[in-house]
Amino acid sequence: MTVLAGATAWMSPARAQEPRQVIGFLSGFSNEIPGVLETFYRGLKQTGFVEGKNISIEFRRAYGHYDRLPSFAAEFVGRNVSVIFADDLPSALAAKAATKTIPIVFATGADPAKVGLVKSFSGPNGNLTGVSVFLVALGPKRLELLRELFPAVNTIALLGNPINANFQPEIPDMRAAADALKQRLEVLTASTEGDVETAFATMVRLGVGALVVMADPFLISQREQLVVLAARHAMPAIYPSRVFTDLGGLISYGSSVLDLNQQAAVYVGKILKGAKPTDLPIQQSTKVELVINLKTAKALGITVPATLLARADEVIE
Repeated sequence: MTVLAGATAWMSPARAQEPRQVIGFLSGFSNEIPGVLETFYRGLKQTGFVEGKNISIEFRRAYGHYDRLPSFAAEFVGRNVSVIFADDLPSALAAKAATKTIPIVFATGADPAKVGLVKSFSGPNGNLTGVSVFLVALGPKRLELLRELFPAVNTIALLGNPINANFQPEIPDMRAAADALKQRLEVLTASTEGDVETAFATMVRLGVGALVVMADPFLISQREQLVVLAARHAMPAIYPSRVFTDLGGLISYGSSVLDLNQQAAVYVGKILKGAKPTDLPIQQSTKVELVINLKTAKALGITVPATLLARADEVIE
């Protein structure tokens, strides 16, 4: 199967032979996270839907350019798809702005009520529902883990994407957590590949001792660049997803993106069967993973405390 972006959509050859319900898959990610589509299909299959058999899926990917999302969402509205699936917060906001009638299922790390997607968890309003992993609430915990790993570090950088609606709401909680730990927090931003390079240069100039990478579609998409630069600058970093540690990142703490998408796909299937978004309360994904890359720790000359290794869900050696 080939996934295309922009105005070109992938469709099954059998599409022309019989009408099927159509899912509009909207994403702000600039490259695909391994396993996401497989788990999405698995969630659909749980509700009796198989791509190419009784449903069709059309994809629009913004490749990190969030300004493209409104036009992609408008395409789906013009196409009158059966349901829109938004796999990140920027996509969900674009879909919400585009339609008040087509059902929207989102998968996001933000608090959906706090960022205005829905009124409340228990009673989603209008045409939106989905799954949240509360990555914002996990941010302070990442600071605590860094403190446990590097008790002598005084200055920590927080790297986020200012274009993401979840960026500003997270900062006060992170500053409060840093103050409680008696650490200085330097907030840096990146929304382009060049910005990421500049951010690392700034960290060196400011004498930053460790880095927290925020959960954001663009930054997750730039995971290889971030891991390479962290290694080059010998910068210990904690990431929001194990997709970073799988590539050689030091440590990650966050909810499972794959679990999130599978749960959301089940909601998509229920809506295709006739359920309304207002019938489906917002779910909270509870699977949180702590992954430590011991090989990277050794390369950086870091001794990981035995207590931390014991709590890890996986240790990569």
